[in-house]
Amino acid sequence: MASTMLVSRVSLFTSIRALVHPLSLSALVIPAAIHLNIPSLLPGIFESILRAVPKKKQSHARRRMRQLAGKALKDVHALNKCPVCGRIKRQHVLCEHCVAAIKNTWRREQGTGVETIPDRLCLGRRFVEAGPIHPTAGSLLTISSYEAHPSDIFTLAVTSKYLISASGDSNVKLWDIASPDHPLVHSFTNAHPLGVHHVATSKDGKVAASAGFGGETLLWDLQEFKQIGNLRDEKLSGEVWAISLSPNGNLLAATTYDGRINIWNTSDMGTKLRHYETKGSFGMCIEISADGKLVASGHENGGVYIFNIETGRIFHSLPSLLKPVRCVAFSPAGSLLAASGDSSIIALYDVVSGEQVANLAGHSSWIFSIAWSSTGEYILSGAFDGKAKVWSTETKACVATHSETDKSLYAVKWIPKGPGIGEGFLTAGANRRIGFYREATGG
Repeated sequence: MASTMLVSRVSLFTSIRALVHPLSLSALVIPAAIHLNIPSLLPGIFESILRAVPKKKQSHARRRMRQLAGKALKDVHALNKCPVCGRIKRQHVLCEHCVAAIKNTWRREQGTGVETIPDRLCLGRRFVEAGPIHPTAGSLLTISSYEAHPSDIFTLAVTSKYLISASGDSNVKLWDIASPDHPLVHSFTNAHPLGVHHVATSKDGKVAASAGFGGETLLWDLQEFKQIGNLRDEKLSGEVWAISLSPNGNLLAATTYDGRINIWNTSDMGTKLRHYETKGSFGMCIEISADGKLVASGHENGGVYIFNIETGRIFHSLPSLLKPVRCVAFSPAGSLLAASGDSSIIALYDVVSGEQVANLAGHSSWIFSIAWSSTGEYILSGAFDGKAKVWSTETKACVATHSETDKSLYAVKWIPKGPGIGEGFLTAGANRRIGFYREATGG
């Protein structure tokens, strides 16, 4: 049996040898110049193999974990509506839709020899928007600018007859608001030795109040141009910063350095009628509503409060703006409260419910002053970068931007409409000038 197996193996080997082409021994010898380093090739092979293997898809939980850890892509929150076309765009970036429209218009007009300006473009340094909107925002304005004070103008107040201005100098000045030339009517000279930071008037235009950097608060009769009251007491240092008068001028509301709200009787400036406490943050602004029942205040910590003067209780502690609130303003009907400041937005609150109902975004710097139009349809705002904007409360969008100066605007006011007084508004600030913006008339 073993011999049979041996014979079969030998025959098989002989058959295979016959099939294979005979090779010389020299052909099997590897030249000395060639070196096969097989172990060095293996890492490259394995690396390419590993790269070729598809990676496991990242789960939603893993993506969520990376997002919470701050490693994921950041959401873009700096968005606002283009004040021209109304589409969403990134803040501080030109609207791509408007830029495309401008380029297309210029291309169509190229070679005609006629320079055309499309609707809703910047005309000179003044923004003009086409369409049937408010005259101040929708038509070209005539602008008169007067150097009113030798230092920065910090505050303005208006009545049906006068514009009241005050600055870092010691004078409080009254200007004729109806006359086209706006002459100086009266000046309360040396009223505040260290300068004035706030002025306020009653709704009837008979009484005005001014607060100075020296801590004094003075009350003025605008009919006889005389001082009728004062609040001067060394013990009251820091007790008065922002001020506001009630519609009939009987009450004076003031904020303090530690966030308290005081209500004074103007007939006896030493009598304090109400006292409200907040969270202790510096009170930067205050306003009494048009009906005289509510008072709102804004604070350095971003807090906004509404108090009921009749009951002496807090009415609402509104959602904070997180950054200092420099101005608050009730709408003419008293249904909305606007607040703004270092957050660069104007927040609108429902006075009854206390809910924040809208944000007006478009300013790129601090907002120092806001004012409602007489109808409540528009809000005027002035900012640190010198821009004054007009906002529609219906569309919640900016309908006009005016930038006649690059210096800060500390105060803006609407010009009250009346006989001989057209639609318009006022601005003042670090350029020491008062700007009168009026609707253009004539052909």
